[in-house]
Amino acid sequence: MDFVQPEVVISGVVALAGPPNAGKSTLMNKLLGQKISIVTPKPQTTRNRIAGVLNGEGYQIVFLDTPGLHRSSVPLNREMIQVALDSLVDVEAVVFMIDVSQSSPAHVRKQKQSEYKKYLERVTSPTFLLLNKIDLIDRNELLPIIEAYAELFPFNAVIPVSALTGDGLDQLVDELLKLLPKGFPYFPEDVPTDATERFLAAEIIREKVFLLTGQEIPYSSAVLIESFKEDANRNLVEIHATIYLERKSQKGIVLGKGGKKIKDIGIAARKDIEEMVDRKVMLHLWVKIKKHWSRDENFLHELGL
Repeated sequence: MDFVQPEVVISGVVALAGPPNAGKSTLMNKLLGQKISIVTPKPQTTRNRIAGVLNGEGYQIVFLDTPGLHRSSVPLNREMIQVALDSLVDVEAVVFMIDVSQSSPAHVRKQKQSEYKKYLERVTSPTFLLLNKIDLIDRNELLPIIEAYAELFPFNAVIPVSALTGDGLDQLVDELLKLLPKGFPYFPEDVPTDATERFLAAEIIREKVFLLTGQEIPYSSAVLIESFKEDANRNLVEIHATIYLERKSQKGIVLGKGGKKIKDIGIAARKDIEEMVDRKVMLHLWVKIKKHWSRDENFLHELGL
């Protein structure tokens, strides 16, 4: 077979950064028109860097969804923050997102802006500020916010958007296409992410734990895929996965009365995984206790952190 040289297009890698719950994962999913990153109302849902590939007429933009930037002394959170900070270098552009719907006192806003400035000082690439969730505020409130952040850092542009509705995202893509270089595509057109189906399955299960359990459980939980086997003859994928928790008292909460909670988690996860792999899925879930796993560097590395 003759080698076909890829067509030269506008291409580049763009990091999505910002504080927890700013809407980075929602933004990437909306841009791509499909679910790549898991999304929950709880902050710090994203733990790993994940790439989403946007293909258009004459261009390919690879977006890197990253964990939320915040201060923490917890080993798990420190690993997540380092993943995000590492993603800010060696990229063609950075998109820094904040949630403008969250009201806070003036001294808190100044403290946050000072923290953001320290992160942004690491960036050497062109940088755009996205003011997200504009659908939740009065548009008259935008100008003072834009003026305040314009003094913070020499952004290439400040763009009000709604990652949920898609408002403003065309402008973001247009601005990126003005500065991204020409080159070969990073991925084939039919590859939407660099993540494996195995990794995405673990993320989907973790998302359901976040959504279906209380405040304490999500941050004490981790998911590892023990086996991921495809049976072409039966058009089936069989997955064995373990949900790890840190304390025995949490196990009963995740299992639920008569095993109802873990069953609900499994049903919800299986549905999304089937949509992802486009075939039937047999999902087996176990719950195990691993004390202080979030402080175990070896285990964190197993999770890809």
